[in-house]
Amino acid sequence: MAWSATLARKRQDPLRAAHLQFVPKEAQAGVLHCFLLDCSASMLSGERLAIAKGLLVACFNHAATERAEVALVSFGGARADVRFGPAIPRWWNERWLDPIGGGGGTPFALGMRTAEQVLERAIRDKPAQQRVLWVLTDGRSSEQPQRPAAADRVVLVDCERDVPALGRCRALAQAWGAAYARPEDMIVAD
Repeated sequence: MAWSATLARKRQDPLRAAHLQFVPKEAQAGVLHCFLLDCSASMLSGERLAIAKGLLVACFNHAATERAEVALVSFGGARADVRFGPAIPRWWNERWLDPIGGGGGTPFALGMRTAEQVLERAIRDKPAQQRVLWVLTDGRSSEQPQRPAAADRVVLVDCERDVPALGRCRALAQAWGAAYARPEDMIVAD
């Protein structure tokens, strides 16, 4: 309900159905940021997983101030799990991420399918909502899944820190037409 517009239209008259004004569906749709976190064994090297978790805390806190919805999907070993959302995070801190460990293989395709399911549900529930998929990985998977069709925008966050770098994240971002970023380039203002 657009109360300001309704009251302006009503003026001094008793409220009638003709006075009612509504917020356009696009304006109430908002944004869903779906984070796909690689928790495989290779992410334990060089504190990659710790850096990705720190970035997630900052992103979730920023989303809370913007009243944006977030979802978190983690993948590693032989599984992929929806850890949070989609919902607006009321508060978020390291305690939520501490139980998320790393190890095992890199089921990237399974993680992507799980994230796509979250995004597809969002399409059904809020068709006008913008959906952004953030993939936090070091690119150490041999799997090359397709770009998820349910995402309006994809950002590939390259957590690889090895020299020389394999460059798989950059290549995947180019193949998907996705934005490419490094964790140190992503400063999230509070």
